[in-house]
Amino acid sequence: MIGSGLSRIRALNLRELRVHPGRTVTSAGVVAVAACLLVAVFGISGSVTGSAERLVDGVGGAADLEVSGVTDSGFDEGLAGLVAAVPSVAVAAPMLRMQAGPDRLLVLGADPRGASLGSDLGRLVAPVAVALATTPNGVAVGPDTGLAVGDSVDLGAGTATVAAVLGGDARDLSGGRFVVAPLTTAQNLTGRPGRIDSVLVATDPGADTARVRDDIDAAIGGRALVATPNLRALQSSGGISLMQALTLSAASGALVVAAFLVYNVTSMAVASRRPTISLLRAIGGRRRVIVADLLGEAAVLGIVGGVVGAAAGVLVGRAVIGRIPPALLQGVEADIEYILPPYAIPAAVAACLLAAVAAAALAARQVYAVAPVEALVPVGASSIDTATRSTRVLALVAGVFVAACAVGVATQATGRVAVTAIALTSAAQVLLCFAAGPYLVRATASVARTLGTPGVLAATTLERAPLRVWTTLMTVVVGVSMTMSTTGSNTNVIDSATASFASLGEVDAYVGSADPGVFPTAPILPSSVEAAVAATPGVAGVGEGQMAYTTVGDSRVMLTGLAPGSTAPPADALTDETRERLIDGEGVAVSRDVAAALDVDAGDVVDLPTPTGVHSVEVLQVVPFFAASGGVVALSMTQLRAWFERPGATILGVLFEPGADPETVMGALRAALPEGINVYSGAESVRAVAESVRGGTVLVAAMAWIVVGVAAVALLNTLTLSVLERRRELGVLRAMGASRRFVSRSVLAEAAAIGVVGGVLGAAFGAASQYVTSFAMSSVLGVDVAFATGPTLLVSTCVATALAMVGAVAPAVRASRRTIVEAVAVE
Repeated sequence: MIGSGLSRIRALNLRELRVHPGRTVTSAGVVAVAACLLVAVFGISGSVTGSAERLVDGVGGAADLEVSGVTDSGFDEGLAGLVAAVPSVAVAAPMLRMQAGPDRLLVLGADPRGASLGSDLGRLVAPVAVALATTPNGVAVGPDTGLAVGDSVDLGAGTATVAAVLGGDARDLSGGRFVVAPLTTAQNLTGRPGRIDSVLVATDPGADTARVRDDIDAAIGGRALVATPNLRALQSSGGISLMQALTLSAASGALVVAAFLVYNVTSMAVASRRPTISLLRAIGGRRRVIVADLLGEAAVLGIVGGVVGAAAGVLVGRAVIGRIPPALLQGVEADIEYILPPYAIPAAVAACLLAAVAAAALAARQVYAVAPVEALVPVGASSIDTATRSTRVLALVAGVFVAACAVGVATQATGRVAVTAIALTSAAQVLLCFAAGPYLVRATASVARTLGTPGVLAATTLERAPLRVWTTLMTVVVGVSMTMSTTGSNTNVIDSATASFASLGEVDAYVGSADPGVFPTAPILPSSVEAAVAATPGVAGVGEGQMAYTTVGDSRVMLTGLAPGSTAPPADALTDETRERLIDGEGVAVSRDVAAALDVDAGDVVDLPTPTGVHSVEVLQVVPFFAASGGVVALSMTQLRAWFERPGATILGVLFEPGADPETVMGALRAALPEGINVYSGAESVRAVAESVRGGTVLVAAMAWIVVGVAAVALLNTLTLSVLERRRELGVLRAMGASRRFVSRSVLAEAAAIGVVGGVLGAAFGAASQYVTSFAMSSVLGVDVAFATGPTLLVSTCVATALAMVGAVAPAVRASRRTIVEAVAVE
């Protein structure tokens, strides 16, 4: 039985794939595009999380817990002794972990206690311990730092000498770009004597880890955070989780379009094989077996396309991972290297396989669910090509319900859950179009009839194959709707996010260690920098600002200190009364996503962990703030410096004297400041924010246009199917004296009608989806995303019509060139 089944598949199904190489390659290629996008998305998120996890595992070894600093300024080294004194703590190894120097290398400082954790770091450093001990300010470096033994490396407060270059297996730690030194040496070189960033804790065998964690927390009095070592890795993915959700939505759209294409291709196969199918049925072939063979053929397309696309997705992911905007990766200690999660390729191939088989099953039902004699009549004449009235009513009710759910989720859900509204909108779109299927087919035929005599013939053809026409329309609708919604939403997001930072342009210039477009979280500027700026000719005033990452609850959020005269977000969103109270130290302002995560509102009290203990503060106002940073907690600059032990500023706002030439003053500032300190204008800062946001959405926009290309291919195949079904009809017309031009114009009329109706529907659904998305993105991003369409409605309709016409050229030429004898012959 198995042998006969394989022989049948080889003789019938696989032979068809070889006989129609263009159709086979096109189908597998479109499926491959969907798989490529899925694997690329998985690779982006997996690389960030995986790089952080590798660093945690490589440094932590057998550690069960980690005591980490509330902010990147760390905490007093004396806390390590308190941790070590807690019962059931076997090892308490202090460590310094920070990025330093012009190249932002990860600096790791450890003492001998860390060797007992059995970490990869300890194993790598052990052979070079003597070289580190005998070299003044000696450090060991990773293999990808570009440094050699004897080289000097600037780590901010001092210059280190490379005593050793670690082996190639050290690339698993921060991509091989790190510096490791004895703890005291690392503290001195980075200007942080007596400060550490974490204490790695290994407990006694059989100890209750949860109880030890509570005892450590009580011993240190809330001056540091106690959690499992993987907390850092979990927090590192926060910045890209938004981009992951949006790109996954776009990749899923490509998969849906691919499914429509597989349906059309399978319908082509059914149409061309009717004589063979009829013969098989006549000699006793069972419908179940024939259908299974057809599904097996589709499965081959799904698997081959999935595997090829997955390989391409790896290459795309490698290329994209290096282009993620730096603002989205702030707070990630490790250098990001490409790490593909184990589930990525199997999940993508499985999704493609499922989509291909499901689409093929629908196409197979058109013929195999009817009596054998009906297999000889044209597809579309069969009653199976239409759904019952009750089914369409059910689809209408379901579509309205899903659309209502989409609106509810977009307007009521918080955080990244709101992104599901986008998927719900797409599902509602398909359901509503299915419910209105007969009316859409009639509308398409009516449009065709307006195109003259060839259009009348095209209208007749459209009405005879309602299911094929509906599927073709949906290919256009999904492509146009998704492209319009995605590109329009991206524009809305960029404009709204940029507008929320517009107050940055009110300052003439900024001075800091960070580049424009990156949150100025570290390092603290030397006091001499502010003095040099204030003494520069043309400078009227200097304002101090400071930002830092901290952990509130389980989330990593941004701290920002506000002083009198602060205009940067979120100061500009505060009421005058709230601003005065906040600067006076009466409370804090929190962003929407932080308020949602903590379940608080204005007037509530929150506990803020700091290096000086836990402080209970009142929430004075909930404000909008770009949530890619994880949210923000704004407090007075005085409190930030005192509670978080961060004196000084991370950025300076500079106001010029009236009439001063900006370029002259900027040049004087750059000349007066040491290397590594950046000077840029307020306008440059706003532009950098816009570019950063645009960089986070560019992949989504690219995916949307890829879906348009996939839709064009699907449309070409569908129109080719129409020509195949009508070959005898076209032959008779030619025999009756119809010209080749008339035949080709009838095919083009059919395509034009589909393009116009599909474009109008796609534009309408795209606008509705964009409107819902604006609410969802307002929740996700933490700022109010304004809905605006501009001329995209008209452009989308024109693009859809052009798409249909381009896809119709090849089938029209094929129809016009077919000879009369060839057209009426039986295959």
